[in-house]
Amino acid sequence: MKAEIHPDYHPVVFVDSSTGYKFLSGSTQTSKETIKWEDGNEYPLIRVEISSDSHPFYTGKQKFTQADGRVDRFNKKYGFKNDN
Repeated sequence: MKAEIHPDYHPVVFVDSSTGYKFLSGSTQTSKETIKWEDGNEYPLIRVEISSDSHPFYTGKQKFTQADGRVDRFNKKYGFKNDN
């Protein structure tokens, strides 16, 4: 790797704006806002709108629709009845 061309990678605290869930991770993002973490150190704070704590897929609140296959769509389109 070439020296002096990569951004600074450092620990950052991310906080989910909707649930208040906080987690420490590495990032190249910076922030003027800081927070004192559980280990006693102060880290930059990045606010995010959605995280694994509030995303519908990870929380199990996402609704799935039944996807029809190609044959079912063809039969529906041309008025054929399914004989299953």
